[in-house]
Amino acid sequence: MESSIYVCLLSILLFCHIIPFTHSFNSSFQPRCHDDESSALLQFKESFIVNNTFDDCYPKVESWKLVKGERGDCCSWDGVQCDEETNHVISLDLANSCLYGSINSNNTLFYLVHLHSLNLACNNFNLSQIPSQVGRLSRLTHLNLSFSGLSGQIPQQIFNLSRLISLDLSHYHHGLKLHKPSFKDLVQHLTNLKVLHLSSVSISSRVPKLLANFSSLESIRLIDCGLQGEFPVGIFQLPNLKILDLSKNTDLKGYLPPFQLKSPLKSLILYRTNFFGELPSLFGNLACLEELDISDCSFTGQIPYSFSNLCKLVYLDLSDNHFSPSISSFSWIGNLTKITTLQLVGLILTGEIPSWLMNLTQLSFVNLGRNQLTGPIPSSLDKLSKLENVFFWKNQLSGQISFQIYNLTSLSSLALSSNELQGSIPSNVSRLKNLEGLDLHSNNLVGSVDVSTFLQLKKLSIFILSFNSLTLIAKNSTTASTPNFQVLGLASCSLAGFPRFLHNQDQLKFLDLSSNNIQGKIPSWMCSISTNYLDYLNLSPNLLTDLRSNRLHGSLPLPPSSTFSYLISHNKLVGEVSALLCKLSALETLDLSFNNFSCSLPHCLGNLSDSLSLLDLRRNNFNGSIPSKWRTGCKLRMISIGYNQLQGKVPRTLAKCSSLELIDFGNNLIIDRFPSWLRNLQDLRILILRSNGFYGVIDKPQAKGFSNLRVIDLSHNSFTGKLSSIHFEIWDAMKVINASLMTYMGDSMGPNDWLPAGAYYGRYDYSMILYSKGLELEYTKIPDILTAIDFSYNKFEGEIPDIIGNLQKLYLLNLSNNFLNGHIPSSLANLKALECLDLSRNMISGKLPSELSKLTFLSSFNVSYNQLEGPIPRGNQFDTFESNRYEGNKGLCGFPLKKKCENFEASPQERSNVVEDDDTGFVFKFKWMIVLIGYGSGFIFGVVVGHKVTRKKHNWFLKTFGRKQQHRSQRVNRR
Repeated sequence: MESSIYVCLLSILLFCHIIPFTHSFNSSFQPRCHDDESSALLQFKESFIVNNTFDDCYPKVESWKLVKGERGDCCSWDGVQCDEETNHVISLDLANSCLYGSINSNNTLFYLVHLHSLNLACNNFNLSQIPSQVGRLSRLTHLNLSFSGLSGQIPQQIFNLSRLISLDLSHYHHGLKLHKPSFKDLVQHLTNLKVLHLSSVSISSRVPKLLANFSSLESIRLIDCGLQGEFPVGIFQLPNLKILDLSKNTDLKGYLPPFQLKSPLKSLILYRTNFFGELPSLFGNLACLEELDISDCSFTGQIPYSFSNLCKLVYLDLSDNHFSPSISSFSWIGNLTKITTLQLVGLILTGEIPSWLMNLTQLSFVNLGRNQLTGPIPSSLDKLSKLENVFFWKNQLSGQISFQIYNLTSLSSLALSSNELQGSIPSNVSRLKNLEGLDLHSNNLVGSVDVSTFLQLKKLSIFILSFNSLTLIAKNSTTASTPNFQVLGLASCSLAGFPRFLHNQDQLKFLDLSSNNIQGKIPSWMCSISTNYLDYLNLSPNLLTDLRSNRLHGSLPLPPSSTFSYLISHNKLVGEVSALLCKLSALETLDLSFNNFSCSLPHCLGNLSDSLSLLDLRRNNFNGSIPSKWRTGCKLRMISIGYNQLQGKVPRTLAKCSSLELIDFGNNLIIDRFPSWLRNLQDLRILILRSNGFYGVIDKPQAKGFSNLRVIDLSHNSFTGKLSSIHFEIWDAMKVINASLMTYMGDSMGPNDWLPAGAYYGRYDYSMILYSKGLELEYTKIPDILTAIDFSYNKFEGEIPDIIGNLQKLYLLNLSNNFLNGHIPSSLANLKALECLDLSRNMISGKLPSELSKLTFLSSFNVSYNQLEGPIPRGNQFDTFESNRYEGNKGLCGFPLKKKCENFEASPQERSNVVEDDDTGFVFKFKWMIVLIGYGSGFIFGVVVGHKVTRKKHNWFLKTFGRKQQHRSQRVNRR
């Protein structure tokens, strides 16, 4: 009996254990996923290509499969998450999953209406628009479509996602737009947001003030959105805000308010905005701040010492503002010992590299470039053992490069270019096994450099020694272990040939071999290096395969198809320019100037309208007509084809190149009327048609045009008719010019991803030739403030218009050798900046206006061979001009002519002060000094730094000034 009871109890016990186990076993193999959702996911997968070539992507959808004959459990698939109770798909994370293809409103993705979180970031949806069906996913709280190749207007249906707390639609290159609906509309509907990231979405509006009421906001990233107006200051005071990034919104204004204690802000990025004013004294209240970038803004004044309270700061960039320029005012940085990145670029800092820098023991990146720091590089820098990137470029540092700096074995980038460093390059540079970038260009370094020392640095990809006094020893051997260079600058390194180590280079983007002694033809292997990568080819004097100003001869080599800059000027190349050049579809800069090419230009050059920005073909023997196939949307900004033998007419298709700033067709054989249609080019600043066969009357403009014109040279043609007042009236750029900062015309060029390399290679300076004071002036750099009118050697007639006196910033006016008559307008005395005035060889009558003596910058004046009469004005510059400037006017009298003026008061006694030039012994009266100093300011013509003076005749100006100016030009042109 007892045994029966025992067996019964045991059976019941086993049953109680087996039944739950069986239920658990069956449930563990029962698919949780709903069939319709599993099917929707599989169809979603099939609508895309899995492209494994994307960088660092992982194809999650490859795990989405159904086992034949069984139901699949999509809840176990990669990137899929289901609700524990309902088993509906509530989260889909396919970020960086190698997806490629278009997405539209029919996509089965939008059947997953229970989704709470959707992340499709970092895929490629082939410029699809965000489908309006996204509005069906109304339960979403997190939506991330960032960097996924979407485009077009963000649909209004996104407002249905009222539960969103995180929205990230950030993209590259303004693929998405938020115009209609607008940013304000979005903010009004999505009021629960904690995260709002819309970087590079084209917004182009103000930031809604309503955003300052979103108390739950934690992160705002609105980089490069075209934001405008004043930023709502209340957003800075949001109680939960941790990240605020408004960078690259150049039209966004604002100021920083006093920050409150206990602010949670960790990252504040205002780089390249228009924020202004002084930094608040309570800035130090941001005790949680880890990242601060307010570079390239308009902040002023002293930096508050409360910055020293920012003890958690690891990233600090204050570059390119207008703070008080004293390195001592930044001493508080020495207290911020957690800093790993420090950038103080372009702050006009003076003094030596500060000792407090050595307190920053965690520092890995330091950039003090573009300041005025002096003294040596401290040897104690080697105490900062974690330093990886050191940028001290473009200062005034002197002394030798310390051996100790090469003890920084973690060093990845070292940029000491554009300083005054002396001595040799330390031999222990080979210890820097991690070095990737070395830039020492434009110093005073001397000695021989064995390139094999640097070839041992296997990670070295950026290597620039240009413009020192170094002699590079490159043995004629190649090795498979040579570093793969991307940027290589060996200009002015006394090279006699092409270094053989270039032979195996297949990743080179930038090569500068300019200003060496390389002779002969370019070797065939040189034209085949880096055929898939080479972007910038310069075979001329200062920039990548840059061989300008060498002694190369032979025919023009074709660069790799990827080349975007090809400069091979100032050589002795001959023959034809192949039409194959037109197949360089990425070409932006082409400079073949100063060679001996003698052929017609390929007419297919117009096929490069979509890419070509700078075209310089001067000083060759090109013949035939000017290429005319320029297309709508042409990107040409500069075309300079002077000093050739080109014929025909100016092609009207150039009107399609609306960005043109400089046109130089001077010294050719063009026969045409004045191209009045050029007035529609709103950006045109310089127009040179000198020495051609242009003829006829210049039509009066029917509407405004040439409003930005600064230089116009029509000399040595056959233009006729009167000088219309309307022309001079519309040239607004000659009336008011900001001369507070000397800038030069040019365009960016070259890679900018490595800052010092970009600073070295990244600009092409426009150049031109003008005639002034009997000299041919070659401007290798054109100052923005330069203004000139040269209508000499034509057949203009009539009177000189009074309205010319309104061009108050005019520097040169040459109307000589025409048939002008009437009087000299007294309004010319309003041209306070005028330096050169030539009215010679006309039929001008009357007296010389006495008011002209007020032109205190006038250094060249010529009214010879007219019909003038009466006394010559006295005082200031007029006491310096020689008699030949007045000859041929029988009625003129007074100094410096021998003819005395009757009934005119005698001139005052000449001062007796005499100055002797120690070098030449040339003696001249003190009054001549007025010509040189211009009453306190340097001349634009003949004195502006950066041009070359070519002697056309022996005159006083050249004897007393030319030698010194030539020396100065050589120093400045040394890049």
